[in-house]
Amino acid sequence: MTLNLRVLSPNRVIWDSEVKEIILSTNSGQIGVLPNHASLVAAVDIGVMKIRLNGQWSTMALMGGFAKIDNDRITVLVNNAERDVDIDLKEAQETFKVAKADLARAEGKRQAIEADVALKRARTRLEAISASPPVSN
Repeated sequence: MTLNLRVLSPNRVIWDSEVKEIILSTNSGQIGVLPNHASLVAAVDIGVMKIRLNGQWSTMALMGGFAKIDNDRITVLVNNAERDVDIDLKEAQETFKVAKADLARAEGKRQAIEADVALKRARTRLEAISASPPVSN
């Protein structure tokens, strides 16, 4: 059995295909979704989504949004997302370094919050590249 996964951002379809399983970061923690999962709607946190296709795992950096799971269909609406294969490692490392420095020199609550979110996004992109969950059948 498979799941139909669609990941959509405001300006493009990022993923639209059948998958075996996903692991999704939500605001209340990670959830694993297999066929026949209970229906639910969840707020998606900034984090890595792991996708299993025929024993192989792929990852995607999600930048927050919502997920709807119903009848083996998963629709993830996100502000932005990047597949692991589309993330440039050197650029992601540089973005992380800049975000970390920005957080260290943030002044005031608003700057600190914005810098913290930027750092979380940068860290998520790096984690998406390096994430490698164990292969299961």
